[in-house]
Amino acid sequence: MNILIINGPNLNLLGTREPEIYGSQTMDACLSELKSKHANGNIDFYQSNIEGEIINRLQQDNYDALVINPGAYTHYSYAIADCLKNISKPKIEIHISNIYKREEFRKKSVTAEQCDAVLSGFGMSGYHLAIQFILKQIQE
Repeated sequence: MNILIINGPNLNLLGTREPEIYGSQTMDACLSELKSKHANGNIDFYQSNIEGEIINRLQQDNYDALVINPGAYTHYSYAIADCLKNISKPKIEIHISNIYKREEFRKKSVTAEQCDAVLSGFGMSGYHLAIQFILKQIQE
């Protein structure tokens, strides 16, 4: 099983970006843990600060399931939402912070409706929970 993780804008700064909100773990450290915990799944990772590049990567058909943290694009990217709508593979949206405890504009996700589930506020563990859920769904 090939699982693609996509992170949106500013998530390349994990580990140093607002650690009081996002924690101090880097994405590289998180990926290392994910790959060791989920050895039965091939985990690929992509991050971009550019909306069109995220869409281009989503449109590549070389993965079986998707975990996406659209970052700020969550709240206004109808282009990413439209792209997600056309993907019939399992897809989970995650947010490291609890978007419902943050600024008003962050409480609305235009991309969530196109995903099978949403995890918000579990910190970096959200990536693990999403992959765990996907693998369990595939086995059933």
